[in-house]
Amino acid sequence: MTLKNDFLWGGATAANQCEGAYNADGRGLANVDLCPVGEDRLDIITGEKEVHNFDEKNFYPAQESIDMYNHYEDDIALFAEMGFKAYRFSIAWTRIFPKGDEDIPNEKGLKFYEKLIDECLKYGIEPVITLTHFDFPMHLVHKYGGWRNRKVVDFYKNFVRVVFERFNGKVKYYLTFNEINMVLAAPFMGAGLVFSEGENKEEAMYKAVHNEFLASAYATKIAHEIDPSIKIGCMLNSGVIYPASARPEDIFEAQRVARDNYFFTDVQVRGYYPSYKIKELERKGILPEITEEDKRILRENPVDFVSISYYTTKTVTSDRDVSLSKDNLQVTIDNPYLDKTEWGWQVDPLGFRTTLNEVYDRYQKPIFVVENGLGAKDNPDENGYVEDDYRIDFLREHIKNMKDAIEIDGVDVIGYTTWGPIDLVSASTGEMSKRYGFIYVDRDDYGKGSLKRSKKKSFAWYKKVIATNGEDLS
Repeated sequence: MTLKNDFLWGGATAANQCEGAYNADGRGLANVDLCPVGEDRLDIITGEKEVHNFDEKNFYPAQESIDMYNHYEDDIALFAEMGFKAYRFSIAWTRIFPKGDEDIPNEKGLKFYEKLIDECLKYGIEPVITLTHFDFPMHLVHKYGGWRNRKVVDFYKNFVRVVFERFNGKVKYYLTFNEINMVLAAPFMGAGLVFSEGENKEEAMYKAVHNEFLASAYATKIAHEIDPSIKIGCMLNSGVIYPASARPEDIFEAQRVARDNYFFTDVQVRGYYPSYKIKELERKGILPEITEEDKRILRENPVDFVSISYYTTKTVTSDRDVSLSKDNLQVTIDNPYLDKTEWGWQVDPLGFRTTLNEVYDRYQKPIFVVENGLGAKDNPDENGYVEDDYRIDFLREHIKNMKDAIEIDGVDVIGYTTWGPIDLVSASTGEMSKRYGFIYVDRDDYGKGSLKRSKKKSFAWYKKVIATNGEDLS
């Protein structure tokens, strides 16, 4: 296999990390709006600290972000200049349904995304839409308790039906939930969960996960009823799990941790709960209620493709006395064979190839790489130009390994969109200084700056990569 002529090169963003305009044109308040930069952020996104509204002592980067809401035409023109074949972006649920449980959508919100989609199509860019990229209406948090409540499934069905019908004929690819496995690491950001004192947190999270599974399956069903040519994908925060040694206990621990991730795609791709997870949840006494109708909906509506984000790999040990570190909200131990980024993420290009093979071997469905990138501190000159050879080196090595997975190993990969083609707010830290883009945005961690866009060195490099369909990576 080789890269197909219609391979979908491009970039990916999320509404809450780039749009801003958090209360414009009838948009409602979302959970992601209330995640500040600074020391409170981790406690909030993990559901440990309850939030209801903004606190004047904090800065909330999602309020303005990079204001793509008012700059999307210029930004998409820059993407087109790079030669993008696809642009993955997300829809903010509260732009369409400000509270989440209304019957009638907000026309101004729909009109914004319609204009954004049309702008992409004008340049021949395929829109790839994430239906939920952590955005969740705060009204549904307060009134229904987030995704732990089955009623939310019906609100989601209403939301996605409106989207599918409005954009039918314009959008072919949709993802139901961004990095669905991150619910367990960031339950407020991933599922609108805030925990009460004494509550069984794990039980609440798995209730939420089950309801998201149902919502994803219903979304697939609704999409295919409206237009059978629509392709629906799940989305996994991926990365192969290494054992710390050849000790059988470490090998088994790596398998156990890998299953914790693959459980999410096992259900969405295969259409049923795997036996290993049923046994685990039964032992803990927290298996969600799974009705016969639930089983039918999951079984009859698997996703069409698997999309993944890939940033790093993880190393685990069965030795509970070994010190652990948090890497992208996931617990790992240091791998002595890998370098780290400025934010402590282990850099593993070959692990990307291994991960692609592992996912494809498991499911035998097309894979869409919808996030891969390097967060780094950039130092622009007076014109906003950045000599970001470190970013080029990172992406070059990862693309090489993706190509090897396709051309040598036979993995079916349909596209590759880098994370953050334009600088945006970091989901994990809320910082702007953790930059991913080919386009520099003049803005700091606390909202200061002109928002002026300027091309980095990597802009011209990625343009060449796309133009040669990945042949010229020099």
